[in-house]
Amino acid sequence: MTARKTLHAYETGDDTTGMPIEPAPLERDWMEATHNRFAYRCLPMVLANQAGWLIPCPVRFTARWNGGPRTQDLRFWFPRGFRRPIVLSHFGTGIITFTIPYLFRTPKDVNLWVKGPSNAPKDGVQPLEGIVESDWSPATFTMNWQVTRPNHPIRFEKGEPICMLVPMPRHLAEELRPRRSPLRDNKKLHAEFEKWRESRLEFNESLARMDEEAVQRGWQKDYVLGVDQPRLHLRRFDEKK
Repeated sequence: MTARKTLHAYETGDDTTGMPIEPAPLERDWMEATHNRFAYRCLPMVLANQAGWLIPCPVRFTARWNGGPRTQDLRFWFPRGFRRPIVLSHFGTGIITFTIPYLFRTPKDVNLWVKGPSNAPKDGVQPLEGIVESDWSPATFTMNWQVTRPNHPIRFEKGEPICMLVPMPRHLAEELRPRRSPLRDNKKLHAEFEKWRESRLEFNESLARMDEEAVQRGWQKDYVLGVDQPRLHLRRFDEKK
């Protein structure tokens, strides 16, 4: 891989035990639990699940916030003997801060969108997102989660993903020229849309009639282009010394 396409994760000297960086998987527990795993039929969501790398939580712990603004208003309970300063209350206002023991370097003009794992809701706590100019910054960043339910125990398990890294071109949104217009102005796309809409209505009506063929199909695969569960193939981080 050429240097201009390399995503570096430099170990800062802090303990990285239990915090490997791995390609995000397609699967989510709640999606597995849906009837006939129907959630996987949404291609945009399936692709989003995999569109980056994950960093896991290195320790099981419980946190509880009393609703106050001070750092000490958020309390933690760790396994006996755990002493690493990797999870803390740094900002106050019920924010759980994870120290990330890497300094990332992306190719020129590529940022890192730092966020929670895609499509992985967690009761009582919300991941905060940030965009890091990781092609030049010499600073590390933290991953932060905002507790949303005071006096509610928040539990993180060891190995549970707490951070997702998604590369994104800088200035792309600014360079796009937004334009809003009637779909009929694009004759080709309009015709394709009408064909899809008619097919969708016909399929839904067939399902409502319990048509045998439609029931066996169960869903339309308009997004999928012949592949039931498209998988991205992100590379793993090597350990070049």
